Amino acid sequence: MSEIKVNKITPKQNCTQVTLGDSGDTFVIPSGVTITNNGTQTGFGRTGTVNWDTTAKTASFTAVSGNGYFVNTTSGAITVTLPATPSAGDIVAVADYANTFATNNLTVANNGSPINGLAFDYESSTNGISLTFVYVDGTRGWKNVNDGTTNATGLSDFIVATGGTITCCGDYKIHTFTGPGTFTVISAGTPAGSTTVDYLVVAGGGSATFAGGGGAGGYRESSGAASGCYTASPLGACVSALPVSVTGYPVTVGAGGAGTAKPNSAAGTPGNNGSNSIFSTITSTGGGWGGVASPTIPEANSGNSGGSGGGGGAERSPGSNFGLCGSAGNTPPVNPPQGNSGGKGSFEQATHTAGGGGGGAGGAGSNSPGGCSPQPLTPGGAGGPGVGTAINPSPSYGTPGPSGPLRYFAGGGRGGTNNSSPACDQAGSVGGGGAGNTVGPGNGTNGTTNTGGGAGGGGQFTGTNTSGGSGIVIIRYKFQ
Repeated sequence: MSEIKVNKITPKQNCTQVTLGDSGDTFVIPSGVTITNNGTQTGFGRTGTVNWDTTAKTASFTAVSGNGYFVNTTSGAITVTLPATPSAGDIVAVADYANTFATNNLTVANNGSPINGLAFDYESSTNGISLTFVYVDGTRGWKNVNDGTTNATGLSDFIVATGGTITCCGDYKIHTFTGPGTFTVISAGTPAGSTTVDYLVVAGGGSATFAGGGGAGGYRESSGAASGCYTASPLGACVSALPVSVTGYPVTVGAGGAGTAKPNSAAGTPGNNGSNSIFSTITSTGGGWGGVASPTIPEANSGNSGGSGGGGGAERSPGSNFGLCGSAGNTPPVNPPQGNSGGKGSFEQATHTAGGGGGGAGGAGSNSPGGCSPQPLTPGGAGGPGVGTAINPSPSYGTPGPSGPLRYFAGGGRGGTNNSSPACDQAGSVGGGGAGNTVGPGNGTNGTTNTGGGAGGGGQFTGTNTSGGSGIVIIRYKFQ
């Protein structure tokens, strides 16, 4: 190893560089580089250090390369915007001045360049953290090369995601899908923030003709413990939230079963099930269609199974067993059950028949009760009730319940009749189930949109019959 010792170096006139040492031992100072007599230098690029600004920042600002900043978020969240059009070697540092980043977060805005290879803004919620960012290149962008805690990763401690209609409730973000879309996770978070999402997945409800009510779409929900301990339905009591990773999760929102024209042969289609709703590993099954009072399609009188089963059609003659039972719910089976079975239809006399109620998430559809005073009036069975949740407090989704702030989903459709009266209640069920027809030929009402409610049954066949309500998918997580 060679060693050079000099007291003073004077360059030749008009030279742009000074060479130190003998041949083979070269130390070149490029043009534009300055070495002062106090030992400082410029022009070599950063060496991993910054010049700290000791006046704490209390409002959002744009950083300058080469500087470090103490950021005081005592009074509110602050955004530090990284330099625009950075060059390799640019460096910026920040530090939590008052240990308040967990209360009021620091956001480091990327200003058009990636952070650790991802196009997102870094959010820090760790008290006392200090961070150093160095710009590398256009692919990786700003790299976090040093931090003051062991759990700082350069990514947000909380889940960051896009997709659906996004609303906030305190520290929790809610993504609501009323149609198909993608829940795209940009940052999967850390245990110090959030790593799992709560969910509600409701399928489309089943259709109805004459006279059984359509079954509600399958209802599946997590407990809410991961995102604010909101009031969940009883079906979510013991169900864990879902872990997520950095990827796109396709979301399917099931349509309600479409109403059909009068079935007129054994080959006819008496009804349609609702379609499935899907998020990640969770599939809720569409509701079953309501049973038909039709001697030409005897196998259709009990309706069809599904998330909740359709109500039985009606017995067309004593002892015929047409419509004797509604169809099964929770098909295919999951735990907790996603729905319940439909109720049984009834017979009074040849022209006085009524269907059973479609099953709902909160209970089975009711049997048609037979005669309603004064005889011989025959109401349809009530649809099984839906269940309530506060996963999204917006009144735009679900239906009101008996009391309180919960919103209800997945109610079964009421059975229809051709011989009833206002004295015989034919209202729909809580959770969007359709109402049943009351007197003579006519349809019930459709299930409510984006509730998964089953369609209400009709009184004899007429035109195109009623459709089930479409489903919904709601995803909720802690974001700060």
